[in-house]
Amino acid sequence: MSVPEPIFTRARPPATPAPFLPMSRAEMRALGWNTCDVVLVTGDAYLDHPSFGMALIGRLLEAQGFRVGIISQPDWKSAEPFRALGKPRLFFGITAGNMDSMVNRYTADRKIRSEDAYTPGAAADKRPDRAVTVYAQRAREAFPDANIVIGSIEASLRRIAHYDYWSDKVRRSVLPDSKADLLLFGNAERALVALAHRLADGEPIEAIRDLRGTAFMVKPGWLPDADWSEQDSLALDRPGHIEPHPDPYAMEPEKAAAPVAAEGAQPVRIVPAAERVAARRAQRGKTVVRLPSYEAVSADPVMYAHASRVFHLESNPGNARALVQAHGEGAGRRDVWLNPPPVPLTTPEMDFVFGLPYARQPHPSYGDARIPAWDMIKFSINIMRGCFGGCTFCSITEHEGRIIQSRSEASILHEIEEIRDKTPGFKGHITDLGGPTANMYRMACKDPKIESSCRRLSCVYPGICENLATDHAPLISLYRKARALPGVKRVTIGSGLRYDLAVRSPEYVKELVTHHVSGLLKIAPEHTEEGPLSKMMKPGIGTYEKFAEMFEKYSQQAGKKQHLVPYFIAAHPGTTDEDMLNLALWLKKNGFKPDQVQTFMPTPMAMATTMYHSRRNPLRKVSAESEVVETARSGKLRKLHKALLRWHDPENWPLIREALQQMGRADLIGNGPNCLVPRHQPGVPLSASPRRPLSAVKPAHGGARPPSKAKPVRAAKRHA
Repeated sequence: MSVPEPIFTRARPPATPAPFLPMSRAEMRALGWNTCDVVLVTGDAYLDHPSFGMALIGRLLEAQGFRVGIISQPDWKSAEPFRALGKPRLFFGITAGNMDSMVNRYTADRKIRSEDAYTPGAAADKRPDRAVTVYAQRAREAFPDANIVIGSIEASLRRIAHYDYWSDKVRRSVLPDSKADLLLFGNAERALVALAHRLADGEPIEAIRDLRGTAFMVKPGWLPDADWSEQDSLALDRPGHIEPHPDPYAMEPEKAAAPVAAEGAQPVRIVPAAERVAARRAQRGKTVVRLPSYEAVSADPVMYAHASRVFHLESNPGNARALVQAHGEGAGRRDVWLNPPPVPLTTPEMDFVFGLPYARQPHPSYGDARIPAWDMIKFSINIMRGCFGGCTFCSITEHEGRIIQSRSEASILHEIEEIRDKTPGFKGHITDLGGPTANMYRMACKDPKIESSCRRLSCVYPGICENLATDHAPLISLYRKARALPGVKRVTIGSGLRYDLAVRSPEYVKELVTHHVSGLLKIAPEHTEEGPLSKMMKPGIGTYEKFAEMFEKYSQQAGKKQHLVPYFIAAHPGTTDEDMLNLALWLKKNGFKPDQVQTFMPTPMAMATTMYHSRRNPLRKVSAESEVVETARSGKLRKLHKALLRWHDPENWPLIREALQQMGRADLIGNGPNCLVPRHQPGVPLSASPRRPLSAVKPAHGGARPPSKAKPVRAAKRHA
């Protein structure tokens, strides 16, 4: 992995940065502009703050000398709103916003949410479903010859064929649907800066094929040059013979060749170990790995699991190879080509990005309208990005990567001063110093060579890697200096804590508990049972209990009454009814009565989503011996698992009683101290007839039953 040119090398910031990036022709004229070099389209309100993608990208391009305009939450029902700022000289940059548009818009029951946190007035109808695709199509309709570049987490997580929870099917890459010229995935600052300068220098967008962190459509068989070779993924991680899917894996005796999986795929064969090792050692920089085609993964869940496993094994920027996946058959076939992931930003580059001249306020056109997301983050600081936890249900790793990118202490302290001096309403309380997790700041592999060659999916599961530096001293120093700044009365931590790291540093836990907890501290053990925890790649509940003891000890020493707020997931792949029952009993024993609970939602490309769809475990080699990962898919079963998390709610007691009877655990029904729910329902006469038996509820481990046709429900996204 070569060291790239820093993103600030060609910076040419204007003498007077725009107070806000223009959202209208009038604002453009006030700046003396006739046209924009880049027009950014977003599904969010425009808040000029580094926590919001469009502001960060827009200010970064402005610092490179480009004129950037923003179209925020356009009416997508026609192309006219996309003509508001005219045709951009270089490209349209299309995003759904800070969140995936489907996650943002739908509740756990797949109903439209009543509020959108990223919209003025919290209005819930200001963005379309699959916003990246819709916006890109409308921009193309407005200016057919304009360059269209798509990005953001929505595009990033849909860069290859992926299982889509909302339609309950495998969908194509977002590239052919959006008709975009280029897709930028991950944190795209490096690729974006290079792209803008190369387009400004006159290079056509269809010729820009060498930028890391980009994806694009090519003709079948396309390779960058004659030195490149193609490697079939089946030779690297052979799926093997899987029942009950004999094709394309079944191999009849006495035959020389196996059936072909799909158009363009190599016949499946037994590959000797020596050949697989040699394939892995091939020229990584000149090798592209061919994933099974969209048609293959959409038809066969096991092939989908194989593709997911290979995709995640090729995610380390230090050793990842390019990937290619066919879409379509015959004359209409095109390939989606993915270059290796972007090289993470250095600390000076992170400081540059977060030190740009943000107004740190919503655009004035919104007036006094409340924007909930702004209320949440306006006094918080993002100190790092990335996560090496590898939790299978979380999409952060697929988007931001596993390598932690940290800002310098000086940069963070300067931003606190900016908040103090520029943000209206600041009264001395910094509400967070965090990121995807609260306590991975400046943590990294002890040896860059080991880091660049590692292919582990997590640095902390099944145990913390011996090569991972887990020193909390830089974070402790930052906390102390932050709360000592003039005008800062209090600094609290709002990001989720990685407690298996924290217990390694009693000094950090003491510092956190003594000075930086606002009475409640969020923490996410997710479950108590080994079955689901092993599918989540989360530590055992014993580690949580160790942290809880430390938390209580240091709270008492500080003379403070503080509480942990644990988060748990219901219906995660690999969770049985007994697992959820044991979790409910643990909650009752420990006095936890969760108010807000989460049901697992399969987000695109996450490993747990692969388990949900394929019923196979991609954390291990997909083979004839692969375990079947059973999942609560039916609506009633998912409702039961969620009800067990809220065991204390009388509305859930009838459902729980019926399930306990079916599970042979009627001993847990009654008024005794060891019972989970009472025998009688409040407000219901004792003579009332019992409810209809819950015949639809079966144990989640009850064999390989066919997938439910019921529409699934979803859960809110969480990072920790």
